[in-house]
Amino acid sequence: MPAMRWNGWGDPDRATRLPDSVVGLLRELLGVRPDPVPSVPLAEVAPPPPAPAVRALTEIVGPGGVLTDDETRIRHTRGKSTPDLLRLRAGDASAAPDAVVLPAGHEEVLAVLDRCSRERVAVVPFGGGTSVVGGLTAAGDGFAGVVALDLRRLDRITALDAVARTATLQAGLRAPRAEALLAEHGFTLGHYPQSYEWATIGGFAATRSSGQASAGYGRFDEMVAALTVATPRGTLTLGRAPKSAAGPDLRELVLGSEGAFGVITDVTARIRPLPETRRYEGWRFPTFAEGTAAVRALAQDGPLPTVLRLSDETETMIGLARPGEIGAASGDGCLAVCGYEGRREDVAARRAGTHAVLTACGGEPLGDAPGESWAAGRFSAPYLRDALLDAGAFAETLETAAFWSAVPRLADAVRLTLSRELPSSLVMCHISHVYRDGASLYFTVVTAQGDDPVGRWRRAKAAVSDAIIGAGGTITHHHGVGTDHRDRLADEIGPLGVEILRAVKDRLDPAGVLNPGVLIPPAAG
Repeated sequence: MPAMRWNGWGDPDRATRLPDSVVGLLRELLGVRPDPVPSVPLAEVAPPPPAPAVRALTEIVGPGGVLTDDETRIRHTRGKSTPDLLRLRAGDASAAPDAVVLPAGHEEVLAVLDRCSRERVAVVPFGGGTSVVGGLTAAGDGFAGVVALDLRRLDRITALDAVARTATLQAGLRAPRAEALLAEHGFTLGHYPQSYEWATIGGFAATRSSGQASAGYGRFDEMVAALTVATPRGTLTLGRAPKSAAGPDLRELVLGSEGAFGVITDVTARIRPLPETRRYEGWRFPTFAEGTAAVRALAQDGPLPTVLRLSDETETMIGLARPGEIGAASGDGCLAVCGYEGRREDVAARRAGTHAVLTACGGEPLGDAPGESWAAGRFSAPYLRDALLDAGAFAETLETAAFWSAVPRLADAVRLTLSRELPSSLVMCHISHVYRDGASLYFTVVTAQGDDPVGRWRRAKAAVSDAIIGAGGTITHHHGVGTDHRDRLADEIGPLGVEILRAVKDRLDPAGVLNPGVLIPPAAG
């Protein structure tokens, strides 16, 4: 894999530019003006000098396992949210770690955490660097240094049980490599989030990732059978059987913990046989409400496609229902994408059943082309976001989820709040993940950058969080908490819930060195 673009998303060779016609529309409709200040070149970005305390870690991982050069530290600064990228493009590397540490295995991770705990060095676990909620920006004040613990050397499948259909994957294994290794044995995870090309197995578990085929394969946390976790206090080995009544399931405590309780070093995941066939298709519904009712019918009563998503009228019209086709004028109404993966006879049966349900709900079949177009561009949206930034626009996403009865008012509340807080903007929405009792809503907003775009977005996001909570939604469905949602976590789990999380952290990480400032709201006062 090439090095990810340091001030953008993904492979630098796949960076794209918007057509002049689209740039003109952005200028005319949203007041976007070309950015007069180009991104600062990488060679001109200067992070602060590294703290001396990190040098002692070479005793554990060797001299080649502690990197302090400017470029490596910059590439491990922040994640890939739009505010993160705007800060980096402006040359702000003040949040760079003092060093990047490359442990070779679980025992070295344990030793690093023990040393950092004793020396008061903060540790940020780092997989693919794809966080979009501030999950890689530690609150380093009061510490002797900050290190990014890059798990790239933990990149193997260490066990595969074809009878139980489980595989033990090291945490630093990137998703495409994991799929390639599993495919050699005839298996797949079936987990394809938008971050798929760069994200890691450990990152999937630490953030409760949800893939685009979650209707068929489930969320990643549902795939986890066992975990190994390194903490400053020692090792947690969790998961002896598929299910257990031996007290609360501590796997659930680690899943979604975002490195605040420990460092996941391997995951035993449930795997599936490689599908014999894959089919994707499109359906049109006159309105988002009618499409939502149809999607709910499938989610609750079946048959359930492997992929099931529905774009609203704006997202369909602009072209984002098929990523990478902005300005494509995809037509009126709302586009639904259905995908089917599995054995040929099963795919045929589910597809026929889905057709019957969607037709009865007023859907119009559009054939395979819209679905295949979506599948071909399913990982391209972040590249489009970068192209919009290059053109002077501000583009960002947020997501939530609610029970079906609350989905309509939640969608309306978020749209109205974004339109109010960010006038002259495009607000688009799609249902990205479905369950029997509810669904996830994923929003994209495009507006002019203007003055202080990061501050404007911070204020808009705070207002949207209020609207989400008021409408009965969750503050995050699959992006995670990080620092962006941290202070609203108490609104969701209550003050006593926050106290429980603090107690767990105090027990596992008494020095507080694990990803400080992430996930857990600070104590009052």
